[in-house]
Amino acid sequence: MGVSLSTARYLAPASFIFDFAAQQYGLNSKPNMLDIHNRNLSFWSPQPYFIGAFFTPQQFFQVAWLYRLWKLSPNKPNEKKELDEMVRYAPYYAVGNLCIGTWMIFWNTEQLKIANIFVWVNSLTQLFYCFTQLQPMNTKSWDSILTHVVAKSFAGIGVLDLVHNTSVAYFKDAAPSTAIKAITGLGFAGLAAGSDWILGGCLVYDLIALSVGQSIYGSSSWSQMLGGFAVGTAAIVGLRNYIK
Repeated sequence: MGVSLSTARYLAPASFIFDFAAQQYGLNSKPNMLDIHNRNLSFWSPQPYFIGAFFTPQQFFQVAWLYRLWKLSPNKPNEKKELDEMVRYAPYYAVGNLCIGTWMIFWNTEQLKIANIFVWVNSLTQLFYCFTQLQPMNTKSWDSILTHVVAKSFAGIGVLDLVHNTSVAYFKDAAPSTAIKAITGLGFAGLAAGSDWILGGCLVYDLIALSVGQSIYGSSSWSQMLGGFAVGTAAIVGLRNYIK
């Protein structure tokens, strides 16, 4: 999924603008995205303000990344490597923005099964890039760190989007079965085992959002179990990165 530098410099910001505009539509239309959330609850419904709290700083990181994508020069050897990584990520970034922007349109019209298709495409795309394509982070380069923060935060919140939207699309008002509890624990533990502090921190955040949400919408025992999964996920991430 390669593109040229010139294509990346227009594709990435265009996709950002599309997604940002779609989010404003979702926030300001009637019914808005929160209204749809409150009408469609399930065992993986998070506390919705956790998503908003994540979204706001994520936008600042993305704007900074887009600025550096334009600012860096391919003719400067000390900048070319980081720019090449940005260009490699640009089409995956664009797919994510286009999917989430389109998701918002179907979410706000309460076509949740169609919306869920775009969530799955985005989440799997971001996870695929982070686990198989993203080069090791150069901790001495702010541009490399920025690319990792943008890519991994996109993937991390994508996991929450995936479980949330799947549950409300197909299991509205359902309680978690034993299988769902096992999938949640094992799924997050498996992702944590391959995650650094950035992606791992996002996974812990996801579980806290789910735990708080289920304390309101679900059962206290399920909320407490999700809180336990958050602690366990944090321990796995900490141990994995300490050993590494």
